Amino acid sequence: MSKSVESNFAGRLVRRLGAASVLIDAATGLTVAAEELPGRIAGAAAGFLSGGLQPGDRIMISCSLNPGSTIAYLGAMYAGLVPIPLEDRTFSVSGESLCLRTRANAVWTGEGIRCEWPKKLAARHFVGDFKAVAVGSLPPASCAETDLAALMPTSGSTGVPRLVRVSYRNLIDNTEAIIRSQSLGTDERAMLVLSLSYCFGASVIHTHLYQGGGVVFDSRFMFPDKVLRAINTHACTTFAGVPTVFNILLRRSSIASIPLPGLRRFLQAGGPLAPESIQRMREIVPTSRFFVMYGQTEATARISCLPPEDLETNLGSAGVLLDNLELRIVNEDGRELPRGQTGEIWVKGPSICDGYFEDEEETARKFTDGWLKTGDLALLDENGCIWIKGRKDDFIKIRGVRVSFTEVESKVAETPGVYECAAASVAHPEAGEALALFIVPENGAGDLPDRVRLALPPHWTCSAVHIIRELPKTSNGKIARHQLKVIG
Repeated sequence: MSKSVESNFAGRLVRRLGAASVLIDAATGLTVAAEELPGRIAGAAAGFLSGGLQPGDRIMISCSLNPGSTIAYLGAMYAGLVPIPLEDRTFSVSGESLCLRTRANAVWTGEGIRCEWPKKLAARHFVGDFKAVAVGSLPPASCAETDLAALMPTSGSTGVPRLVRVSYRNLIDNTEAIIRSQSLGTDERAMLVLSLSYCFGASVIHTHLYQGGGVVFDSRFMFPDKVLRAINTHACTTFAGVPTVFNILLRRSSIASIPLPGLRRFLQAGGPLAPESIQRMREIVPTSRFFVMYGQTEATARISCLPPEDLETNLGSAGVLLDNLELRIVNEDGRELPRGQTGEIWVKGPSICDGYFEDEEETARKFTDGWLKTGDLALLDENGCIWIKGRKDDFIKIRGVRVSFTEVESKVAETPGVYECAAASVAHPEAGEALALFIVPENGAGDLPDRVRLALPPHWTCSAVHIIRELPKTSNGKIARHQLKVIG
């Protein structure tokens, strides 16, 4: 396949930047203005190349919620390098082993981040910002659409992340499909509390900059009211979050008393959010449209979207497929099922990646003839809406009947006094398997365990209800289910 600068995603993005394309660190006030942003991205590319890197080299990017990480990531791609964005905590704990595993040629970190091991591994270490250069003096690297653009870590709830091979075509097609599904304008500004290393966070950066808008980063979500005020201070039009983020806003923030008149849309992905919580968010901020989305890193980011106008009739669904994808619902033999029957979601299209970095076994298990086998169980209704029932590996079999952890957690969340909950399975002498529930209460526990048990259907055998201070989570806010039995 022929190579061209037009296929370079970062190069396309730089050409599309506009007057609204700013990057802002809400915590410090640091701003990269629209007129300097293209030169800063090209400057990062020039810095990497002048440091001895060549197109195709892999570079690990330590990602903080600030403009510097994004500029380094896009600059690497602009230069034809392959960025590997890692959340700061993952970088500090697993950076050295991942550098060895990927044979990365270089590492980039922000100022003040200690990193002693690159020298030991003979990897070049770039630190901090780069000087801007004229974009015309350094065109983006030529590449083919199928060339590797980035290695994105999976955001699942188990162990060390796999690295998904994302091509330039994957990025271009998924970004443009998301823009269409959200009706993004050219004057948008996103408030981002999600890491660039998470495909959801990356997709918000990609879409808003590609469309000529801007991004505000805020690392202070442990104080959610500060983020809400920053939305107004910086005139943000978009707010993106996983279910945990929205639960915190509803239960531990002042969102009901802090008006958000300029906010146009909420974006929610990363797992199911209770329909009651979605309705409550809509009531509190009625001027903002609420988009429910479903995706996977292996699909670059998004797979489906529930338009806000369909919330009344399809609340609880993951919406309709993006317009550049095909979908099948299949049984265990891979045979396509008719609408209304539950099976595994398979998706195919130009934004579906081709596998994992140097993991042939898992690639063969998840990818077949261009189809991504998502591992999610769902049915497709007569209107084309996807109703997700759970994960293939997230079911418990109680007395021979399969029950989804997602269904259990949604039921428990309806109990007054439950802030968060997670379910796991334990062996049971009569039922075979039984539920173990882990609950974070809104206030004191009181009789909450008894009320939760009473709320469960009789055939859901529950062995234990644990009251805990917080659930173990990944850096992206998902429940780390594999750790639940440890704390139990």
